[in-house]
Amino acid sequence: MNTLHHLLKPKSVAVVGASIKDMRAGNIVMKNLLQGGFEGAIMPVTPKYPSVCGVLAYPSIGQLPIVPDLAILCTHASRNIELISQLAEAGVSSVIILSSDMHNLTLDGDTIQTRCIEIAKENGMRLLGPNSLGMILPWLNFNASFSPITALKGNIAFISQSAAVCTTILDWANDKEIGFSAFISLGNAVDVDFADLLDYLSTDSHTDAILLYVDTIKDARRFMSAARAASRNRRILVLKGGRTSAGRKAAQLHTGGDDTLDIIYDSAIRRTGMLRVKNTHELFAAVETLTHSVPLRGERLAVITNGGGPAIMAVDTLLERGGKLAELDDQVTEKLDGLLPSSWSRSNPIDMVGDAGHQRYVDTLNTLLDSDIADAILIMHSPSAVAHSEQTAQKIVETIKKHPRHKRFNILTNWSGEQTAKPARQVFTQAGIPTYRTPESAVVAFMHLVEYRRNQKQLMETPTTAKQVDIESLSKAQKWIQDKLLDKNTVSMDTHQIGTFLKHFGFKVLPTWIASDSSEAVHVAEQIGYPVAVKLRSPDIAHKSDVQGVMLNLRNSHEVASASEAILDRTKLSYPSAHIHGLLVQGMAKLAGGEEIRIKVKTDKTFGPVILVGQGGSEWNEGLDAASALPPLNMTLARYLIVRAIKGGKIRPQKLPEPMNITGLSEFLVRISQMVVDCPQIHELDIHPVLANGNDFTIIDADLILKPYVGDAQQRLAIRPYPVEFEESVVLRDGNQILLRPILPEDEPLHAEFIHNVSKEDLYKRFFTDVGEFNHEALANLTQIDYDREMAFVAVSNADGFPSIIGVSRALINPDNTDAEFAILIRSDLKGNGLGKILMNKVIDYCRSKGTKQMSGMTMPTNRGMLTLAQKLGFELDIQFEDGTADMVLSLQ
Repeated sequence: MNTLHHLLKPKSVAVVGASIKDMRAGNIVMKNLLQGGFEGAIMPVTPKYPSVCGVLAYPSIGQLPIVPDLAILCTHASRNIELISQLAEAGVSSVIILSSDMHNLTLDGDTIQTRCIEIAKENGMRLLGPNSLGMILPWLNFNASFSPITALKGNIAFISQSAAVCTTILDWANDKEIGFSAFISLGNAVDVDFADLLDYLSTDSHTDAILLYVDTIKDARRFMSAARAASRNRRILVLKGGRTSAGRKAAQLHTGGDDTLDIIYDSAIRRTGMLRVKNTHELFAAVETLTHSVPLRGERLAVITNGGGPAIMAVDTLLERGGKLAELDDQVTEKLDGLLPSSWSRSNPIDMVGDAGHQRYVDTLNTLLDSDIADAILIMHSPSAVAHSEQTAQKIVETIKKHPRHKRFNILTNWSGEQTAKPARQVFTQAGIPTYRTPESAVVAFMHLVEYRRNQKQLMETPTTAKQVDIESLSKAQKWIQDKLLDKNTVSMDTHQIGTFLKHFGFKVLPTWIASDSSEAVHVAEQIGYPVAVKLRSPDIAHKSDVQGVMLNLRNSHEVASASEAILDRTKLSYPSAHIHGLLVQGMAKLAGGEEIRIKVKTDKTFGPVILVGQGGSEWNEGLDAASALPPLNMTLARYLIVRAIKGGKIRPQKLPEPMNITGLSEFLVRISQMVVDCPQIHELDIHPVLANGNDFTIIDADLILKPYVGDAQQRLAIRPYPVEFEESVVLRDGNQILLRPILPEDEPLHAEFIHNVSKEDLYKRFFTDVGEFNHEALANLTQIDYDREMAFVAVSNADGFPSIIGVSRALINPDNTDAEFAILIRSDLKGNGLGKILMNKVIDYCRSKGTKQMSGMTMPTNRGMLTLAQKLGFELDIQFEDGTADMVLSLQ
């Protein structure tokens, strides 16, 4: 049973600190529970009153007649340690904490919060809060909150770290008649967090979409893993507070947040396949759309309007956000010519002219619904003396419901105005058709659907294979780091010092020489040839531009000498205490006509290593001038990072004889990613810049900061990289050697070929149904896995000179790590070679190493080979011939 079951499916509840006094949390919670109509036991706990709100009260937790599934603490924080201890002793498994002052110290020196968490963990208890508004579960008629507003039943779950955002959303949603499957206030989330709730709600039958209000993420690894899994089953929208520096500081005070750059959160949200909205206005619009939308077939938007100006504003917003206007074909244009006045626009937007009555709306809408030129339709209306607003809306609703193809389209409406438009918008709301007050908000809502579709498509795209750094070079790089660190806590190095390290990863570095003074700089320049660049070398000055510490295109000895002396003089004058380690001299001859790109790796406190990309230049604000991505990167992810940087103006490609090659830069970033993954001592790497000439990339300047790292290198990453440690070679009975390794996203073509070589009978035994051709989405789900919660081992043979998958074993581990559901499939013509046992032992060993409690699987009673193998490996079998199933369970404890 999921550890959140009693929290989110309670059959009984105790309200500790229940009160008869108005405006007290204990009174409001009791009233909400009773007025909500919860059918389970409601037990107020208080020694002060014999009853609360007409319900018999109990003086203490120990005197409760039954053990409640859930307890709600409405008490002052100072009593929480004592009360949670009593609840744990009574066997209560879930507690909601409403109080906020949990950071006060106890006599032992711990905070109240720390001690409460310890007690809960020792007893397997889950805590929601503190500083929580509570929660509402409308499908259970359960309102365990002190919100003045309740929630209607619906299919959207809302999870928020802010109580004020909760009540705001509730008030708006009730006005729009939008309901929820769950409404949960996390508060400070010291135990139950976003990851727990995403795991639970993504399989909840009442939940179709999930909305998150996020101040901060505390465990990035768990959040990313849960969000990636949930977004494949449910649509998830995120409103993230703290986009600015001032906002992040406020978030730190509010829920103990971090100072992570907003662009890092942005890339994390995108990487999981979720959709981010910028503000509450966009969130409201997105909720409106999500409640009534169908999955988009495409991105083409058709616009019907009775006013040119509002339609122009809609088109501007659409194109500014990267949307697509549908194009009218000859057939649609000809049909509309016969229905509309001769002065109609004859293009999209379809301007039916200002005197358009409801019949023109109906005729135009039917024409579009009959065609395939658009994927979504926006119907706009401006106040008109000719067309009655509410009547037109009613006719449109009738038309939509009657048309047999209306479910193929996402239909949105914008009825502008207030007094005349409000009744019409109410008509659309009651009919379940999204409606908006302004053209811009309608288009933004549509673009949310488009952006979500794009995020999901990106999540499923099959990457191409990038060339990996060979093991020998990687070993040399790691040895180089160990030699540099030795017993030091931090080592900072510049281009001249790290050139060898960068070359181990295949990077081309501009040759750099060190000169102690101006005369030595002239000597170096004479040796390498003019023109040259001379740069300051000082560990105490982070930005050379502060002292004009970079002089370029120096063409003779006089210019080199003058520039060198000027740099040194300015530095001594501006930073008299700075350590000066001389000058760097580099050649300039091959640098003309290139694109300057800045690439930086930094270690974020929340998300670990992050890769930033932007335009080269001395003035660089990370939060404004860069796009970011979380490693590990493959070619697809690297390309999306570059494209996003270009579209966002972070990289501004110049018109050059040899323009920057995006594929080449993608390969460069993949190697940077591999460096970060395999070298945990890298605390920061700043390449400023790398010069791109077509497909040639040369590092001009770079700074590296190393710090010792102890522990599992993968744990510092927000996303678990490919676990190379599980690769091994084995020999089959026939003497053929194969490679056992974790599956890769790049394996999709090989996996498709593998399934093609499995008989229909074997596929039926594996999937319990007749299996047709596997499409891209199905194959992506099989190959693009989260190594934190799922593992698939493939057996790869090179017997024919080409790699081919001949078998696969899988384990899908539940979030609590109590059970791993396994499956195995062998190529039908290669059975009886011992491969099945090899793959099963591989996946069993893996689950044991993770501390999973048991493995379970299901097959058919007729699958004698699988059942015999399972029995030999120690599985307990439960064969049900009547149901046609055979369960297999192996205890790993």
